[in-house]
Amino acid sequence: MIRTLAIENYRSLQEVTLELGQLTVVTGANGSGKSNVYRALRLLSDIVRDGALGSLAAEGGMHSALYAGKRDASRPVALRLGFATDDFSYAIDLGLPQLPAFTIPGTARLLDPEVKTEAVWHGPVLRPAALLAERRSLAVRLRDSGGVLALSDWRVREAESMLATLSSPAETPELFALRESARRWRFIDHLRTDADAPARRAGPVSFTPVLDPSGANFTGAVATVLGVGDGDRLQRAVADAFAGSQVVLDGDHHGVAQVCLTQPGLERRVSAAELSDGTLRFLLLATALLSPRPPELLVLNEPEGSLHPSLLPALATLIADAAQHTQVIVVTHAEPLVRALAPEARLIELEKTAGATSVRGQLRFEGPHWSWPKR
Repeated sequence: MIRTLAIENYRSLQEVTLELGQLTVVTGANGSGKSNVYRALRLLSDIVRDGALGSLAAEGGMHSALYAGKRDASRPVALRLGFATDDFSYAIDLGLPQLPAFTIPGTARLLDPEVKTEAVWHGPVLRPAALLAERRSLAVRLRDSGGVLALSDWRVREAESMLATLSSPAETPELFALRESARRWRFIDHLRTDADAPARRAGPVSFTPVLDPSGANFTGAVATVLGVGDGDRLQRAVADAFAGSQVVLDGDHHGVAQVCLTQPGLERRVSAAELSDGTLRFLLLATALLSPRPPELLVLNEPEGSLHPSLLPALATLIADAAQHTQVIVVTHAEPLVRALAPEARLIELEKTAGATSVRGQLRFEGPHWSWPKR
């Protein structure tokens, strides 16, 4: 489980350290920095899982992602991300290169970010004896079988995390475990419910333990929950949310079906193609939350979108149930959802002052302990 999330100089998050629980709700007014916490988590996931910084480029590059407020000109440009789990801690320090990696005639200088420092250590406190791997520029030191932190023969690229190169189960088992753990993080964001959404179409009935973010495998995911997962829980949630409705699959002899609802008073089934955006979104969320293969970390970004407030208590119950099996982070500004989750959750309320996001009621040096590796 992730215990601590640390972010420095990312968009409005100049210096934020968050203590996370089994179920954490991040809330605050519009523009307070909630979405930046979500985006920082996704960026950190991409770095740990894949090692590359392509997702940062997709955000507009290093300059677009850096904290836009006043910075100390005497300090180097640095975007830092880190987290601590029950076993390991990880931190990465990204900066601007002295020279571009390559140039293209007729274009501006390419200043892709490069990794300045990176570290993995055992436990929550960064100290020399706890270091398992340390990277400064292109040089990497690894703790060998004798317990000595020695220079590795491996070399990494400026714009890649060492986890991309060094995550071998035989040679660097701790780094490999860290990367594999991040591969089991799951993010639910913009579930498609438009008229052309894949979830509205028929699909194959097959074993599908994880709902695709686009909803393309919705039919298979629902069939899997009904067949080998907690189908009764799904039906109870749907009945509570939609006045006794039930989920059914309307299929043919070729194993292709469409998700439908039966509703009291109606003599025919209502197909996914006919459902309102809010109804379809609730079904997608319920299916994802009841996955028979739960992730290590599930992050929900504004799950209340297009849902009627009357559906939020049922959604909150599903989220609280999911948190019994996996760590869940909910980023939301929906007050009814916050209230419903508050008794079970660690509540983090963000606010923004002079362009910088902070935790309401938490002073700068309060919160969980965190220290960054030095350059």
